[in-house]
Amino acid sequence: MNADTTELAKIAPRLKAGDKVELSGYIYTGRDAAHKRFFQLINEWKKLPFPIDNAAIYYAGPTGTKKGMAIGSCGPTTSGRMDPYAPKLLDMGLKAMIGKGERSDEVSQAIIRNEAVYFCAIGGAGALACKCIESCEVVAFEDLGCESVKKIFIRNFPLIVAIDCHGGNLFKTGREAYKRHIITANT
Repeated sequence: MNADTTELAKIAPRLKAGDKVELSGYIYTGRDAAHKRFFQLINEWKKLPFPIDNAAIYYAGPTGTKKGMAIGSCGPTTSGRMDPYAPKLLDMGLKAMIGKGERSDEVSQAIIRNEAVYFCAIGGAGALACKCIESCEVVAFEDLGCESVKKIFIRNFPLIVAIDCHGGNLFKTGREAYKRHIITANT
């Protein structure tokens, strides 16, 4: 399925865990250090450095720009490190998160509550992922280097829906399917 980031609010409720999506549009990068600063701003009743409503955050810290490219290697980081922050950001209007790895039950419940989605990107393929990125602009926290917040434009970025807003969770169903396969193979 092809999807546009401007349509995330409409698309997220239609997605199911396991769906393959090629996402295009603007998203923002942000990792641990940026999320800590987001919460400093929130706690001080200040505005976030990008519009959170219907936004997508890619948990990535891209490397320096390569010649002829908009960005360097840009693979996903482990999403669980952002779990303390994700429910609040989802409640504030965040519509999608992109990363790798499982999420906590609190994050899963916030995804359901807010009709959002968690996408997984292919880990270890950052050099390939950067080929889907057409532009990159630092929008906040430049002093954080690769962990600064960047606004990037992606085209046909390959993703898998890992957690949907209906309670579907690829990590749980995948693990159960694997166990059934092992049991069947051993009998």
